Amino acid sequence: MPFDQIAWFPLCVGLTVAGLVLSFMAFRRRGAASGMRMMAWALLPLAAYLTNALQALWTIGSTLVGFVTSLVFNPLVWAGVAVAGLSVVLFVVSGVLRGRKLAKAGGGKKAGDAAAEAPSGRQSPAAGPAAAKSAPKSAPKPAVESKKKSADDDFSDIEDILKKRGIS
Repeated sequence: MPFDQIAWFPLCVGLTVAGLVLSFMAFRRRGAASGMRMMAWALLPLAAYLTNALQALWTIGSTLVGFVTSLVFNPLVWAGVAVAGLSVVLFVVSGVLRGRKLAKAGGGKKAGDAAAEAPSGRQSPAAGPAAAKSAPKSAPKPAVESKKKSADDDFSDIEDILKKRGIS
């Protein structure tokens, strides 16, 4: 039914009046907050008519209903949905295969991981020359005190942490 064939003003006023009556009843039974919320909803149909937004809402609604009915009842549209689903599946499978290919090429490890595991700063042959340039050199670690603290000293752990951080 086209937009112009419906008497919108009486319909919007009727919905607003019915909503206001229900909001008055909600105000008396459930309190002011509930009544005001119902009143706010009741005023929306009249506001949509007065701002000429009703025609836009009608157009959006009828377009949405037309789209859904054509989607449900048209086999050609379902074929399009199936093709889109196949496309998504192909994207996911190609990403998985690409990840496996990269893992195989690196020997199961990334070049940075292989360089980090090489002992005494030497690079592994799998890391290549690029990893040799980008591998960070590790600083020598300070010697850790191996003497045991007595059980009575409760703050020994805290003192060790402070010493490691350079706080005394």
